[in-house]
Amino acid sequence: MINIIWVSLLLVGLIYAAFNGTMSDVNEAVFTGAKEAVTICIGLISILVFWLGLMKIAENSGLLRSFSKLLRPIFRRLFPEVPSDHPAMGYILSNMTANMFGLGNAATPMGIKAMEELKVLNGGQDYASRSMITLLAINTAGLSLIPTTVISIRMTYGSVNPTEIVGTTLIASLISMIGAILIDRYFYHRRRRKGRVV
Repeated sequence: MINIIWVSLLLVGLIYAAFNGTMSDVNEAVFTGAKEAVTICIGLISILVFWLGLMKIAENSGLLRSFSKLLRPIFRRLFPEVPSDHPAMGYILSNMTANMFGLGNAATPMGIKAMEELKVLNGGQDYASRSMITLLAINTAGLSLIPTTVISIRMTYGSVNPTEIVGTTLIASLISMIGAILIDRYFYHRRRRKGRVV
């Protein structure tokens, strides 16, 4: 479905440019965008490699395990249907830890594994369970302690102080995560009152 949407957007853009005589602008934007994409990717790779290396050191030293243990009581309350010793909880904690350190690309595989395990807990049903919805809400508005991707982009474009956004990002992401949890809980209790919780 997503492929159809992208192709449709591309065709509409090309047809519009052809009728308005702006194909030269489209060609210029394509080549400029490709060059910018490569520049950003190289900048992101260097930052990601650095932080992934730090995460590996933290994992081998037991720091991530300790951090996960610290978060476990909080996440047990957020995901009451998930047993604390279930693999899903481990993947959820790993996913959240990686997201907190701004490693969205590293967190994605763990998030997918968490969803797979949550689907197993849900009996393989085609609808999303309460825990799956909560995980999606928290991931979408996740707390970011160190926004490595944004710092990398700011470094690529020559920012004088690329890390100055850390404080504001922390506050904004904390507020968005609290908002996501409150909205998730509100709709869960609303569905439960109407007897629509599965």
